[in-house]
Amino acid sequence: MIVTADGTFTPSGRELTGPVDSVEKLDKLIRWASLTPLGAPAQIWIVGQGACELLGWIIDPGSEDDVDDMEALRNRAAQELTAVLHATLTPLLNAGWELRGDPGHVVHLSRSIGNFTSMVDVVIEPYVWTYWNKDFGWHNRVGDMGILGSPTAGTYLPDDDLPAARELGRRLAWCAQHLGVLPGPTPARTGAALVDKIKRERTRSGKGIVVTTPGSVPPLDGPPRGDLEPAVGWTRLPDAQDLDNVHRLVSIDQRAAYLASAGMLEFGYGQPKHLTGDTAAAAAVGEKGAPFGLWRITLPPGQALSLPDKLPLPHPHMLADQPVQTWVTTVSLDGLCSPVADGGIGADLDDLDITEAWVYPQQGRALDKWAKILREARKAAVDTDDDATKRFLGTCYKGYIGRMVNPDMWTAKQMQHHHQPLWRAAIIAHCRWRGRRVAMRIAREHGRWPVRTITDSWVYLLSGGEDIADPSEALGKMSVEKDTLLTDTLLSALASAQDVHEVNLAIKAAFADNEDAADDDGEGVL
Repeated sequence: MIVTADGTFTPSGRELTGPVDSVEKLDKLIRWASLTPLGAPAQIWIVGQGACELLGWIIDPGSEDDVDDMEALRNRAAQELTAVLHATLTPLLNAGWELRGDPGHVVHLSRSIGNFTSMVDVVIEPYVWTYWNKDFGWHNRVGDMGILGSPTAGTYLPDDDLPAARELGRRLAWCAQHLGVLPGPTPARTGAALVDKIKRERTRSGKGIVVTTPGSVPPLDGPPRGDLEPAVGWTRLPDAQDLDNVHRLVSIDQRAAYLASAGMLEFGYGQPKHLTGDTAAAAAVGEKGAPFGLWRITLPPGQALSLPDKLPLPHPHMLADQPVQTWVTTVSLDGLCSPVADGGIGADLDDLDITEAWVYPQQGRALDKWAKILREARKAAVDTDDDATKRFLGTCYKGYIGRMVNPDMWTAKQMQHHHQPLWRAAIIAHCRWRGRRVAMRIAREHGRWPVRTITDSWVYLLSGGEDIADPSEALGKMSVEKDTLLTDTLLSALASAQDVHEVNLAIKAAFADNEDAADDDGEGVL
């Protein structure tokens, strides 16, 4: 239900009651409406400053023009909001409602009658900006605010209350129709709500993979690492051949790369088994290839292999001049064993000297249905030019996969199974190897090599009509992200660059005008 200063409405726009001008009336409204949950507690959305004023929910933390640090303003606003809500919610508490946690931009209410507990979330739209995590903003800017959209991308709700309520209603109905869940308080939580909806259905039917335990990183030797499978960040100096007969700088990236990989990959679950020595090496030789797990291998020095010098080394942990012992996922094991022409190093398993492994007893495509629902929803958004919902879906799957690594996101007992850092590592590795395979194909077919890659995007210098993108519309295929004409100034900057930092600056300058037009299909760094 949506509450504005003018009245209350269903998402479809049907008017239910007049204005809600007191917290007592809000209590009566919640009871009268008896809303049902949908993958998340039922939601009452308070839209517009006017509706907040009627309820006495007014804060004045100051203006962003008066502060150097948006984070300080946000903290102040969040504290003021919590204080105001604590001071005004007494009528609800007297009526039998309990608060779950401190109230903020979402007030989590629950009320028990006998064995039945009713839960409702009151979401206060004008104050959603007071909540900040990597999903909602970063480095002094307000970013993408979930179902509400992004102020910087121009997909936030309209300024006026009633058009804003109408558009929010449309998006909530769209979310219910295409995802079967209400949007969570962050995009990552929406991704999690969808996983849990599928888990409940599978538990009821007894069909399909149900993962109920977290997949924490097993204890590995040596100091704790950063990312198990880092994304790539690499630039090289262009040579005379690269700069001959080029007129455009083009960046291509994989369409919804992480979503594509999440649906394809088999993930391990259950309690992993620790193997050492010959047993570990033997475990990698399965009928269907190596099972899902982590493998301690030795990466040979890059210069000892016949690798193209215009691509980064095949694995981010690899060094040019010395061997490196490291842990990799099964996806990287497969990638390294691929031929050089397909982006690998053509290794045999023996060459990688597996000394230790953590192997999972069960594996399967645990995220296949999740990815399918999101893929079909994304297609519906693309087919109808619905940029707001397309962007929202992008933040849902990127946010969810990005947060798999962080156990602090999933501390509640019923949420711990979302902590799956090895799944995330496998997804990142899969996208990285796929991009490398494409780069090798482009080199074969077009004679062009990238000058830069970051995560899943690759930057090329091309002639006038050259097209290196994939013709297919499928997810994971390469599409053009940015395409700009090279001015003499930029060409000269690239030709005279003394180091990769100068190349990066020239590329950044070339794409500066393209920034706003950049699609959200690339994954960025999770």
